[in-house]
Amino acid sequence: MSEVTELIERAAAGEPEALQRLFSTVYPELKQLARSQLRGEHPSLTPTALVNELYLKFFGSGRLSVESQRHFFACAARAMRHLVIDHLRSAHARARRDSADAPAVELLPQAGEALSSDLLAVDAALDALDEINPRQREVVELRFFAGLSIPEVAAMLGCSERTIARDWDRARAFLHAQLDAPGP
Repeated sequence: MSEVTELIERAAAGEPEALQRLFSTVYPELKQLARSQLRGEHPSLTPTALVNELYLKFFGSGRLSVESQRHFFACAARAMRHLVIDHLRSAHARARRDSADAPAVELLPQAGEALSSDLLAVDAALDALDEINPRQREVVELRFFAGLSIPEVAAMLGCSERTIARDWDRARAFLHAQLDAPGP
């Protein structure tokens, strides 16, 4: 049994020091995952801050509810995506509050604002995909947000590479259709 698997089992059993050791052990992988989530497009949120928020989220629950290393990293990728989305929503809400009395020139979109809106749209499209096919949503999270290759995703999900490639193609087609659809 690998050290990570053992630490996951101990953390799932409620040992807080096991959770701390687990995060110390996988910190480089979590930081790389955070870098791929942010892709340098969110200057107010750093990979270190994102991993720290992830730690607080996992540690605040008091108990880790994952079954395997694959499940841990999938949960971490999903939690990071939600943390980034929450950060964007908060920034948009602050901008709306701050701009209520601002002159019209300051209401023009800021650099990166379209990207933030796109990420929020991607989040909504992923939620729609999850209702139809949760594995395809997981493939997208692992490929797009975690930056894993098709062989790595196939190994993590216990599927063939061909199945993952097919899921990836179908999920991308679904997401493109969702994102290209005219709004209400």
